[in-house]
Order: sequence, then C-alpha cells, then structure tokens
Amino acid sequence: MVSVFWFRRDLRLYDNTALNKALESGYKVLPIFIFDQNIIDELPADDPRISFIYDTLFKINKELNQYGSSLKIIKGDPIKVWKELISEFEIEHVFWNKDYEPYAVSRDNQIKQLLSTKGIKFSDFKDQVIFEENDILKADGKPYTIFTPYKNKCLQKLNQLSIKVDVQVNFELFYSSIFPFPALSDIGFKKSQIKVKDFCLDHLEQYAAKRDYPFDDVTSYLSPHLRFGTVSIRKIFNELKTSDEVFQSELIWREFFMQILFHFPDVLNENFKRKYDGIRWRNNESDFKLWCLGKTGYPLVDAGMRQLNQTGYMHNRVRMITASFLVKHLLIDWRWGEAYFAQKLLDYELSSNNGNWQWAAGTGCDAAPYFRIFNPIEQLKKFDKDLRYVKKWIPEFGTTKYPEPIVEHKFARERALKTYKEGIRA
Repeated sequence: MVSVFWFRRDLRLYDNTALNKALESGYKVLPIFIFDQNIIDELPADDPRISFIYDTLFKINKELNQYGSSLKIIKGDPIKVWKELISEFEIEHVFWNKDYEPYAVSRDNQIKQLLSTKGIKFSDFKDQVIFEENDILKADGKPYTIFTPYKNKCLQKLNQLSIKVDVQVNFELFYSSIFPFPALSDIGFKKSQIKVKDFCLDHLEQYAAKRDYPFDDVTSYLSPHLRFGTVSIRKIFNELKTSDEVFQSELIWREFFMQILFHFPDVLNENFKRKYDGIRWRNNESDFKLWCLGKTGYPLVDAGMRQLNQTGYMHNRVRMITASFLVKHLLIDWRWGEAYFAQKLLDYELSSNNGNWQWAAGTGCDAAPYFRIFNPIEQLKKFDKDLRYVKKWIPEFGTTKYPEPIVEHKFARERALKTYKEGIRA
C-alpha cells in the first residue's frame, strides 16, 4: 500500500503542506507530477514556463534520488492518468494542495469522484495562500469585492496568526524506486532561451520608494516562484518586516484576486461590473499588433512590451500603463490584452492577470474609475525622465526608425471617455 502525493503548483519538498501530511500517513509516499495535456497542448514548444517547471522537477528528482526515491512523471489527461495509477499501484490515500482556478476545481472534483468510487481516501490542503476562499469574509458571510476592507481584515487576522514554516522532510518515508526521468522532448517541448530569475528580497527597504521606477528595478522577481510554488508563501510572509507593508500589500492583492475568481468565476470571460457590457470596443487588429510588438510610438508602452516579449517580465508600473493604453487609447477589449499577457508572462497567474486587466479597463470589482486614463507621456516624464528604461529596450529610440504615435493622446482620451459614457448601462 502507498500514499500518493501529487505535485501541482507547489514544486518544492520543503514546507509543503500536503506533502508533509502524506509523509505522516503511515505509508510510503509515491510523489507524482502530471503534465496536463488539457493545459500544455495549447502552449508553444519552447514555452519558458514549461522549461522552468521541468528544471525544477529535475532538481526535486535529483534530491529524491539520493535517498533511493524518485518522481513519477506522466504526460496525459489527468483522469486517464489517475485510472492508470490506480491499476498500477495499491493506493491507500492521495494528497494534494488545493488550486482555486475554475478548471482545477472541476478537474479535482472529477478525480475525487473517481477515487471515491475505488474506495481510495483523498485529502486536500491550503498551501499556496495564507488565506483561502472563505477565510476572509464580510460580517454577512459574503466575499469582499473591494480591496481595502479585505486587506484590513487580512492584516487583522495576520496579527493573530502564528505562521509556521516546516522545513523538515523525512526522505526515508518516500516510496523506494527509481522511475525514468523523461527528456523535455518526450513531453513535446524544447528548451526555452527565456529564463526565470531567482527571487531576491534583499532590497525591500527600497521597494516602497522606488517600485514605480522601472529602470531602478527594485522588484523581487518573486511572482513566478509563488505561481509555481518553488517557495512557500508562509516562508515569504515570515521573512517580511513591519517596514515591508507596501510589499506585503502586493501579496494580499494576489490573494484578493484569487478569492474573487473563486467566488465569481464568470469574470473569466465577462466584466465583473456588467454595466460596462455595452462598451463598443474598436478592436482594430493592426493597432493591436503594433501594441504587441512595442511599436505604438509611445516609448514607455513600447519599452514595456519589448521587455515582455524578450524576457517574459514586465515592470508593474509599466504593466498598468501598457494595459491602460490598450483599452483606453486604442479601445481594444481588455480580454485581448489579458490573453496576450497570458501567453508571455512568466508569472502568469489567471486570477491576478484577469483582475488587473479588469482594473485597468475600469470593469473590475475594485477598478480604477473609467475616466482615469493614464497619460503615457506624463508617466514617462515622471517615472523614466532620463529615458534609461526606454533606451534599454528601444535601441532605435531617437532615430527616424522609431515610429510616430499611432494615436494622439488628447484625441484618444476624449474618444475613450465618449465611448465609455455611451456604453455604460444604468
């Protein structure tokens, strides 16, 4: 008899809630990872996120090998994979950490049903968040839809919490066997040239003051690691100081958007505020292509898009400016921008991507008012006045090769205001 632990968005051996519970189950633990065809079949062959997952799994497997164990890695449809596992192993109990995205919830419910019909126990645990979907609710038991009161309730609860980080792993309790580790090509992918950077929290004392200046780059590069769980959120919260409140607030935004997506799954394809459904987007395909390529003639927008295309990262302030430009200046549906970011961002997180795009469009739960329209020229003067960020990403800037603006700011602003006013339903 074995217990099975299913790695998903928790790619680490240490301070892994469900893994620790599996190791306490009284049975040897078989660790598995499934490359889910329902997700990966839509990705390009050199997707950098797959390369990152693969490299991380390789490191985990190498550590397990030192103790005579290994990861069992399978590519396929999860339901079919689980049916094969059940026929191959005598499974007593299955453990995994919860995922709150609509597809994952549906998939996990199907697998729970399958395990139940086979008489196999299963347990799932909170791991990728400090507060999950029903931990922070209003007095009436309903979810928060405004960030500030949600954040205040989180901070209140955090002050009462003792966050435990468990770094002990008893490797003797893993199932003994050495499974073949597949090549990346066996999964249908090849190595990406784009790399996920190591995260660093050493300069958080500068974060609040400098976080809006893209060239200074005081960002932590933490987000892909939280997305794939190579570090535990508990460890991060435990390392923060009182003075890191601005950074902590960003982490709370992540959890806020997760619970919004869980409670309001329609936001995947619909405006959170349905009164905006009447907006008539222009959706000009040539304008969209120029935005994607970073050739709009607005330097801060273009630098951001080129950084994204070349590295999979984009500075947070610049994300807001590029998103606002697409939906307000070009009047292109936020869903187009959301989908493009989903393809390119190394830290792509469905809930945050959706929440932030709806924020930029003014259609979200806690959105910027529709009449707040970033002026990309003024934003450039304010946050990159010496053009260091722009020149880093736009080598032809200042030459005749750099294009003129595709739309004039004042005209675009007035057009956006008119379109929004006409489209809002009472």
